[in-house]
Formats: sequence, structure tokens, C-alpha cells
Amino acid sequence: MTESTLRYQSGFGNEHATEAVPGALPHGRNSPQRAPFELYAELISGTAFTAPRAENRRTWMYRRQPSVVTGAYQPYDQKAWLTGAPRDAVMPPEPLRWAPFDIAAGAGDFIDGMHTVAANGDAEAQSGIAAHVYLCRQSMQQRAFVNADGEMLIVPQQGRLALTTEMGRLDVKPGEIVLIPRGVLFKVALPDGASRGYVCENYGAQFRLPELGPIGSNGLANPRDFLAPVAAFEDTPGEVEIVKKFGGRFWRSTMKHSPFNVVAWHGNLTPLKYDTANFMTIGSISFDHPDPSIFTVLTSPSDTPGTANCDFVIFPPRWMVAEDTFRPPWYHRNLMSEFMGLVYGEYDAKPQGFRPGGASLHNCMVPHGPDEEAFEKASTTQLTPHKLDNTLAFMFESRLRFIPTRFAMEGGALDAAYATCWAGLKDKFKP
Repeated sequence: MTESTLRYQSGFGNEHATEAVPGALPHGRNSPQRAPFELYAELISGTAFTAPRAENRRTWMYRRQPSVVTGAYQPYDQKAWLTGAPRDAVMPPEPLRWAPFDIAAGAGDFIDGMHTVAANGDAEAQSGIAAHVYLCRQSMQQRAFVNADGEMLIVPQQGRLALTTEMGRLDVKPGEIVLIPRGVLFKVALPDGASRGYVCENYGAQFRLPELGPIGSNGLANPRDFLAPVAAFEDTPGEVEIVKKFGGRFWRSTMKHSPFNVVAWHGNLTPLKYDTANFMTIGSISFDHPDPSIFTVLTSPSDTPGTANCDFVIFPPRWMVAEDTFRPPWYHRNLMSEFMGLVYGEYDAKPQGFRPGGASLHNCMVPHGPDEEAFEKASTTQLTPHKLDNTLAFMFESRLRFIPTRFAMEGGALDAAYATCWAGLKDKFKP
């Protein structure tokens, strides 16, 4: 199927039911003595069996061969993709920024082209996240990937991604995101050639939609705008290499059949894509710049109420109308740590040095805010309504400090002069 003919199902957390062949889904039961068309029933559980009903995520798949039909696993070499806080890295207590990461530095496909920029927490403790960039130049062919350590939130920045998953096909372009649950196999093709983007690998509680509170019943990311694939299966001959991330290490095995052999499935654990253009932005229509939490698309809660393991926040096109207000973000020091990326356009607080394909890191209690140019412009401009357009920045925000990797600090993209963007902010006190 081509991108223009792909069909999707709608809704975040919905109970979906789909079959590529009519009659492939059993009716009235999940595991009959013999499944239709001699298929195998297989359950994938994204939460514990006893999780509250509202939080329980699982999917029943009806496939031509079960996942257990595979060879023994052998170690696989991927040293650029790290798990949890790097133990040998130094974390300076200062703001960090990176130029756009060079796609030419990547090697091979989506698996081999993944590079960890910063990470925190511990996958075994099911806490924390990692921020990666993928720099890939070729499609995955006779191979598939499965991450047993965490779910993956993929943010394309350059080039479309065509994803084949166990549940079906998803095509994702810059400006859209895709969420792959832990344990779900997938492969990535590159319709536009070389591709670059960002990945949040979430070891903690699964991403969900944030509560809306006083906002009411509508707003921010609406559930219906998340799209799930319909069932589709491959019938291609030849062996397929399976690469698995498990306990921070990488392993490979082979299957004599495609793992994308699910003819039908039903459940609420599924890959999802979301177009950020559908985000209903909430902002001030009187005065003051609101907290960035109003831009939260997805949240992974922690054991501390109101303090997230990870928030995925976007800064999309939006109108600015507040009166007598410094409209960019204020200068601040946060309890939460912020890893930012830019998909396209300009970020209003950093119009020069923060470029698409690059990143910045402001850890817990590290001061940051608008650069000198942004401050001067925002302090003196006539405050007429205007629209910030053609821009999309995002943030992986975490309760834990990010530890930058050796690739981040020594890979060539680090902006050593980042702090100079604030050097011209003079003492203008006039008593």
C-alpha cells in the first residue's frame, strides 16, 4: 500500500478491531480451540494483568506463525545506543547546545544510525528516559527491531518514515510523531532517502494523554487525532534478521518467515501516529506568558503526583496577543530537566543558534532563557497581535537529570560558545 492509500483507525487508547482477511477475528472469545484460518492466537501485554481497567493495555493478535518460532540470539554490535544514565560521562552544571547532527555521521539504517545524546534513570528500575537522534541513510530490508526496554516516541525532522509494524503500516512525515509500544516489532523504510530525527526512549510508565483539569473536556491533543494502523501482513520469502534491545544490550536472531504476519488483531496496545498540526494550543489572551505545561501532548507519570517521568511538549505555530507582556519564555531555573529539539523554523527564544536538527539541554536548576537578540526585540517591539508561524520545537522534559554521552560531548556538534548568547545582557538598573 502507498502512503495515499493507507487507512487508519482513530483514537488514543481505543479498543480497536481489524482484520486483513474477513473472518480472521474470532467472535465472542479471544482464544478458541482453533482460531479462524488455522491462525495462532498470541497476546501481547503492555501492562500487568492486574493493572486497573482504565490503564490496562493489551492486544490479541492472530498470526500465521507465533513469535516463538525464531532462532537463538547472539550478541549484536551497537555501541552508540546507550541505556540509562552513562556512568563514565561528566555532566557540567551549565546549559548545553548542539548544532544539527550530521546525517553523514550515521551508519546504515534506523537501528545502526541511532545515537544517544543524553539519558537518565535505569531501564531495569523502569524509570527515566533517553534522548536519541537517528541518522540513517538506508531502509531496513530483511530485518526488524524490537525494544524490550521501553516504548519509543519518534519525532522525524528530515525525511519521511514508512513504518511496518506487527499491527500494520504507518507513514510519518516531519511535523508528525509516532509512538511504538515496548515489545512491538517494527521496521523503518526511508521513502525520501537519508533521514534524521529524534527519539525519546521511555523506560517508565507508558505515555498517556495529560489530564485537562480546568481546561475542560476538549483541548491540547484530542484522542481522536491519534491514528492506529489497520491489520496488514507480509507474505515475502527469505530469512529475516531480528534485532532485539534487551537489558541495555543488543541481540540478533533470524526467522525463516516475516514477523509481520499478523492477519487480524484487536486491543488497545498499538503503534500510533499523531499530526502536531492538530494540537489545540491554549494560551493567554490577557497578560503574562503561561507555563509551558499547557503545550503537553503526552505524559509519562512518576510515583510523585504532578511530577512526570517524562512530558512530551511541543511549541507549534500559535497566536501571540497578550498585553503588556514579555512574550517569549521568561528567564528561569526549573526542577524539571529539559531536552529540546527543533523540527523546522525558528524557536522564538533562540532565533539564531538553535537550528533544525540540533538540540539543547537545560538540566535541573540550570539557568536559561531568551538570548540577547530575543530579549531586546521582545522588550521593545510594538505589542500587536501576531502569529508565530512555520515553527515546531519540542521538549522531552524529565524529573531526572540528563547525563550527556561521549557522542554528545565529543562528537563534533557541541556548541562550545553557547553561553555567549547571554553575554550581552547588561545591568540596566535605573533607580
